[in-house]
Amino acid sequence: MKPTALAMLFLLFVCGIFAQDAVSYQMPPADIAALLLAKPTPGVSINSKGTWLLLSGRNTYPSVEELARQELRIAGLRINPQNFAPSRLNFISSFTLEDIGTGKTYPVEGLPQPLQAGNVNWSPGEGKIAFAQYNAGSVDLYVINVATKRAARINKTPLNAVLGADIAWMDDHTLLYLATVKPASAAPPKPLMPKGPSVQENLGKTAPSATYEDLIKTPYDEQLFEFYATAQLVANKDGVETPLGKPAIYLQAEPSPDEKYILLQTVNKPFSYLVTAYNFASSVSIITSSGKVVKTLAVLPSAEGTPSGYDNTQDIPQNFDWRADEAAVITWSHPLDSGLIKKKVDYHDVVYSLAAPFTGDAKELFKTQMRYQGAEWGNDSLCFVFEGLRAKQTQRVDVFKPGTGAIDKLYERSTNDAYNNPGTPVTHANQYHRQVITVVDNGTNILMNNTTGSSPKGDLPFLSKYNLAAKKNEIIWRCSEEYYEFVGAVIDPVKLTALTRRETQTEVPNFYLKNLSSAGDAGKQLTTFTNPYPQLVGVTHQKVAYKRADSVNLTGDLYLPKGYDKDKDGPLPVLMWAYPREFNSGSDASQVRGSKNRFVTISWAGPIFWVTQGYAVLDNAEMPIVAGEGQKPNDTFVEQLELNAKAAIDKLAQMGVGDSNRVAVGGHSYGAFMTANLLAHTKLFKAGIARSGAYNRTLTPFGFQNEERTYWDDPNLYYNMSPFSFANQIKTPLLLIHGDADDNPGTFPINSERLFNAVKGFGGTVRLVYLPYEAHSYRGRENLLHMLWEMNQWLDTYVKHAK
Repeated sequence: MKPTALAMLFLLFVCGIFAQDAVSYQMPPADIAALLLAKPTPGVSINSKGTWLLLSGRNTYPSVEELARQELRIAGLRINPQNFAPSRLNFISSFTLEDIGTGKTYPVEGLPQPLQAGNVNWSPGEGKIAFAQYNAGSVDLYVINVATKRAARINKTPLNAVLGADIAWMDDHTLLYLATVKPASAAPPKPLMPKGPSVQENLGKTAPSATYEDLIKTPYDEQLFEFYATAQLVANKDGVETPLGKPAIYLQAEPSPDEKYILLQTVNKPFSYLVTAYNFASSVSIITSSGKVVKTLAVLPSAEGTPSGYDNTQDIPQNFDWRADEAAVITWSHPLDSGLIKKKVDYHDVVYSLAAPFTGDAKELFKTQMRYQGAEWGNDSLCFVFEGLRAKQTQRVDVFKPGTGAIDKLYERSTNDAYNNPGTPVTHANQYHRQVITVVDNGTNILMNNTTGSSPKGDLPFLSKYNLAAKKNEIIWRCSEEYYEFVGAVIDPVKLTALTRRETQTEVPNFYLKNLSSAGDAGKQLTTFTNPYPQLVGVTHQKVAYKRADSVNLTGDLYLPKGYDKDKDGPLPVLMWAYPREFNSGSDASQVRGSKNRFVTISWAGPIFWVTQGYAVLDNAEMPIVAGEGQKPNDTFVEQLELNAKAAIDKLAQMGVGDSNRVAVGGHSYGAFMTANLLAHTKLFKAGIARSGAYNRTLTPFGFQNEERTYWDDPNLYYNMSPFSFANQIKTPLLLIHGDADDNPGTFPINSERLFNAVKGFGGTVRLVYLPYEAHSYRGRENLLHMLWEMNQWLDTYVKHAK
């Protein structure tokens, strides 16, 4: 039956209403494109003697065509089925060696072309450097000889990097890694007719689970995971490959310090449909360096049964690791509260050890009053024990003396208290080539390195001596207030020679070798990186401080255009970019973070591009969510967002640089969630940009971000924190951008789709852009350029030129 003319007109009318723009890839303004595509400065690695630098060059972003290559999404992994490796990696594109003594640089010869390297690892004697080369059809292992400055491939069997291409040196001649078992062509074909439906069930077992992406969904997925993840452990001595044990799915393969044993964790069946591969059922065992099984330490269930709550855990052995200061001693922890942190007990965890030949009973080392978070070993008289509670934002460090068994609290602080962070222990390689805590001054002090050094004057990194007896931290070197400099590595802990990285607003970050004990030593400059961003020359950057209505102090990084004069040019349109953080303490939230002396570097994810387009940009605008008396932070989430945003807008208006009637707000991920909430509940902004956010919290019912209450604990909280619940109130123009292959737990692309439909349904101004093949972090060159074009069009239309 043919449609009538009236029906055809109706169809055309309906299609006209809902037709979408056929948008091809667009380019942003030239300055924005140039900033995005500027070649990044190389990475820097130094040997422990301070004699050689390895400079690692990096490329800009891959094309979308590369992202579009075949990819498997199973067991929480994204796999390139052609080369047994993760499908989305950032590669090193060049290697250069620099002789620090002479300052001469040498390009490394014999490198594969094009170089797509990763997993760089110095040998114990530091005469060699291993790396993995990711080819289209394989992953190979190369070794650079520092003396000859030449690289050579040493593997015959391709590597299996599906669960990580860990490369471990056993000694200066032997490398331990995982190799493929079968060629990619042997992968099981997908049957047209499945054996039956995909079925999951639960028989009365409590199994709250997070909202993971890319899980196993079918029996065929199980077959694919087993095929691609199964690997052979191999020891390669000067190019001769020796298989160790049988093929398995390895989560861990770590040699003992004396290189006589290997700690293994291997996956067991059945595979879970609720958690990722790293949380599957597994076995932990020890084998000899020749592959003989010595002992099975534990058979662990999958993580499906982990109770909800961030400090709760399974009632099983955990945290298996080698003592770095002993030849072959394994350690692990076990909860004493059945895994439930609210259970009233004196100690929540206990840590055990077992020494080679692993035939006796485990020895109890110590107990922790909070949840055990790991250890940093020093010697028989010194070990740092870390314990804490995520929900209470608390960390404690204890000093444990293995020789006597004594343990004593060193300090305890809020994890959000940046001012009182003493730093992390400086380490050095011991006789086993393992990193252990460096002790100085006849064992009375240890060196502590704080690469942030937060203070009321901003970040001023420091190196200090921590007196273990007095429990006091004495700063022996601190960055000058004129620039930003931190210690990258301590070369000589006695003479205090160190590798530092220094920068100012106008000076590109470069590396120096200097004596920290000499106040006048400016150091020997080792690198001469130049400014990759000439478009930003003349742009001003300042750290602005302001206060919100309830007296919580806030800061932000304000960027103003080159040549801008507020008296002559007047207030500018504003782009505010932020990411909320939860605090249990208002004093912690009020601390100054960041430095005015940082050289401006460009990330695809940031907002600084728009300072070239005539905007005042307030980046890192602090959005603290502070717990009130007897409350948790999120109990007043929306109200505090408004307090933060209004304080920032008022500050820029008072300074005369920001037009309070032309302000846009934006953010990525939780910042996008913030943006949608601000637009739903306030009229402070002209426009919003929300990228890859979660807008309906019922889709993450077992907790999100740092909220550990479940939907069933507090359904009103989940409803009120969801901007989707108030989509009818979003009348401010909202640009939604999302990667259509988002891999982040909770930020499913359907969040943006449903919010778009809801805002559209109530007549709001909204645009939804799906970026093809993009995960939670975007990578494709064409996608990024187009994203910047979309944002620029939105800002110009609804902010800069708004009435």
